[in-house]
Amino acid sequence: MSTPAEPGDDRHDDPGLSTVAGERRHLLNLAYRMLGSRADAEDVVQEAYARWYAMSRQEQDAVKAPGAWLTTVAGRICLNLLGSARVRRERYVGQWIPEPVPGDTDWIGGERSAAPVDPADRVTLDESITMAFLVVLEAMTPAERVAFILHDVFRYSFAEVAEVVGRTPGACRQLASSARRRLRATRAPAASPAQLAGVIREFKEAWEAKDIDALVGLLDPGATVTADGGGLANAEPSPLEGGERIARHLVELATRSVGDLTFEPRTVNAEPGLVARHDGAVVAVYAFAVAEGRITHIWVVLNPEKLRSWTTD
Repeated sequence: MSTPAEPGDDRHDDPGLSTVAGERRHLLNLAYRMLGSRADAEDVVQEAYARWYAMSRQEQDAVKAPGAWLTTVAGRICLNLLGSARVRRERYVGQWIPEPVPGDTDWIGGERSAAPVDPADRVTLDESITMAFLVVLEAMTPAERVAFILHDVFRYSFAEVAEVVGRTPGACRQLASSARRRLRATRAPAASPAQLAGVIREFKEAWEAKDIDALVGLLDPGATVTADGGGLANAEPSPLEGGERIARHLVELATRSVGDLTFEPRTVNAEPGLVARHDGAVVAVYAFAVAEGRITHIWVVLNPEKLRSWTTD
């Protein structure tokens, strides 16, 4: 397996410390998309490195492409974790949503306000990291998800994917094809970043003003809110459906809040989103799906264990 090169990459075949350590970002990007959890992705990368450093220098020298070796090991660990994740999710309290990751900046008018992103970070900003995309991945089988991410997102060949999945290249091709069908069946026309930012800005203003009519106008009649509290924060146990019902629920939340509750625009999984702070502390992260100028889905992460990266950024 060869590690796909990206603009700005400076990878060599020398299995020296700097070269091996330089694979960390790539491995985290890959593992996060496979697992939907930043914490789990970090554990996977740590385990992959532990296995590398557990080898003798002679064994390391025998590895022609350390980056490819690490990717294969990390991919196999992810595949095993995905197999057990369904059992763990059955015990999870309430709805499970992928862990949100913060962007480098706030969003302003749908445009990123920071300096140009390092080309090596390109993958973390594309469609494959959006909340809507990650949620669709959750419906895939572990093998489908791994094959699809490796081939369609990170551009590995099916022969290379087969090394991770443990199936033939032809079988991996079929897995990726099945994953694509799942994705096409659930995807709606995506709003542009500027459109998404504009709708969320109006939503934020309407929510702060407790304007039910304005909120109803911004929400699709069939809109859905899915909240993840993980048993550690108050959250609706089932998805909330219906634009008007959601609008009234949001206003009720704002009305009964004790203390200073504020909402700030933030980049959530590479798209415009919102972060709620209560007395200055981050208590929720909101990701959105918008179609034809209206919000169709809101994902609310309240589980404090999934908000750690938001409290230290």
